[in-house]
Amino acid sequence: MTICVAVKVHDCLVFAADSAMSLDVGDETVNVYAHGNKVFNLVKGLPVCAMFCGMGNIGRSSISSLAKDLRRELSCEPAHGGIDREAYTIEDIATRAKHLLFDRHYQALDPKPTGPHSLEFFVGGYSADADMAEVWKIILINGECVGPLQQQPGSDGAYVLWAGQPEALNRLILGYSQFLPSALLTAGVEPEKLADTINVIRAHTVTPLAEDPMPTGDAIALADFLVDVTKRYVHFLRGADNVGGDTDIATVTRHEGFRWIRRKHFYPRDLNLETDHV
Repeated sequence: MTICVAVKVHDCLVFAADSAMSLDVGDETVNVYAHGNKVFNLVKGLPVCAMFCGMGNIGRSSISSLAKDLRRELSCEPAHGGIDREAYTIEDIATRAKHLLFDRHYQALDPKPTGPHSLEFFVGGYSADADMAEVWKIILINGECVGPLQQQPGSDGAYVLWAGQPEALNRLILGYSQFLPSALLTAGVEPEKLADTINVIRAHTVTPLAEDPMPTGDAIALADFLVDVTKRYVHFLRGADNVGGDTDIATVTRHEGFRWIRRKHFYPRDLNLETDHV
């Protein structure tokens, strides 16, 4: 499990995620690794980023490695399959991500994974000449692929998105647990009235934390806070500590493009001479 957070305001888009990667055998978590990579720079020099939650591999290839494959392909000259840096869209890049992850890799698996499994892959940033960021998501669940789907379509306003282990942020931002619908049904709410009932509750309990004019530094601080809240919440739950490790944070803006804000390294920072990696 994991936590991925996106904060979109007028000035920027921030992606943040924890680093825990769990090894599950059947329904049992047998180990949790603390150094997973879930946030990526997809095209060097462009305001485009990606992140994911869910299964960490497709076959023998990690999602991190597949993101690097995607980056290499997108970075080629247009005549060789790369994107046109002057005319690309975030939807185009999300469609390329879906083609690589699902059409080329997942569909080639033989046999396919058994049991419940899912992947949510986010692509965000600014299309060429766009003045507002967008977020698109691909959802792979139990062998079926949905998307890419634009998140908050038609909205130029600020918003927060989260996925993975949602309970802490559901309670904090929405004001209720993900288990509220089933509780209401158990309490006797008629199924056809459930959606309207939830909407009434949300109107009274939601806490909008992102605002349109929020500066980039505050949007970064908000994303960091939301990931940290989830890590601390999960730490005190019973069971494996499957949200944790370092928080990786990246932001994209129209003029500065992609920038790492916080990022773990495999070796001491004073030896970290390599800059050209995803």
